[in-house]
Amino acid sequence: MVNAQFPITITPKYNFPLPPENLLLPQQLIELSMRSLKQLEKFHPPLGKGPPYQSTLPRGDRQFRTANLVKLKPNALQTRIVAIDASSIRIGETERGTLLAIRGAIVWRQAKRYRYLRLGPFPFHITERNKNEICSFLHSGNRAAVVHEDFMPSFIHLQTKLTTLLERWIQAFVIQTTHDSLILWDGSLVVGPFDVPKHSVEELLKEARSRKNTILAFSKMTRLLLHGRRITDFIWRQPPPCLLKIRNHSMMAGSMSLLGSVYVTKLSAGSCAFRLDVDKELSHKRAVEAVQNLLGDDLIRQSYPETLRLAHIFSTFTANEVIGIQRCFALESNMKIVTRPNIRRLLFGRFGKGAEG
Repeated sequence: MVNAQFPITITPKYNFPLPPENLLLPQQLIELSMRSLKQLEKFHPPLGKGPPYQSTLPRGDRQFRTANLVKLKPNALQTRIVAIDASSIRIGETERGTLLAIRGAIVWRQAKRYRYLRLGPFPFHITERNKNEICSFLHSGNRAAVVHEDFMPSFIHLQTKLTTLLERWIQAFVIQTTHDSLILWDGSLVVGPFDVPKHSVEELLKEARSRKNTILAFSKMTRLLLHGRRITDFIWRQPPPCLLKIRNHSMMAGSMSLLGSVYVTKLSAGSCAFRLDVDKELSHKRAVEAVQNLLGDDLIRQSYPETLRLAHIFSTFTANEVIGIQRCFALESNMKIVTRPNIRRLLFGRFGKGAEG
């Protein structure tokens, strides 16, 4: 750790050219940098020595935790558990555009057995010629979206939108064909005006309630902060299984809306805790019962349900599958597979890591 600021001066011994006056770092910037680093000493112990916060939390945080923390008890009722996930991957590039594939997976557990269903892969060739058509199709069910040709999203954004669309279709199918079940989603219940239309997710949640289904949305990563801290750190030292309801957060963030109540859950031993969103129209008691049913009827490892873990695995593309899809494209379209030279590797050798821009 740096404990002092070393003076930065020009050493005349090496006869380096003096930098122009407008390139000298202002003293205020250096001072701001040093002040920001001092904040680490207030919240973080040295690396490798325990959790990222002090063992004794401020009084307000301690009251916050004890008032909302729920100790969970597994409840084995033979509840049907269904998990959904989708993924996409870029297969390659052609002279006209980009080849990609998307796939979804459904995994359900009942009577201590896992079953799964894969949907896809669905290949797409996105070009400048059909980009408008694809974008219009994606927004066809979104009354709030207005498509302008001058503001068409990039290929990467279209890939994300197609993946989200497939995932929403699978979610709707599962909700309409099951009842009295726990349905696990990957991600949060945050919706926006374009990527995830609010009205479509509201309809899914309403349909789920009518069929007595409970949707639990797990987020592997979250940026939601409370009192300046990541919400998953509030139950760092709590013995599992436990559930913490986050009350003091905004339901709106710019153009995004939150359709669920936010919890933090730690379901098994280990260092992992996850954000959990539950339909805000459901009571706190119903949410607690749903998580306890999940504990009793699914395998939990690293605080993550096995059903959702398998859904992620079955939807993800492996390297062998990508090679097979490339081979299929080549045979069906008489294309020749050519490996594009990696410019970063050519310029920087083994230091040239990262994706091409």
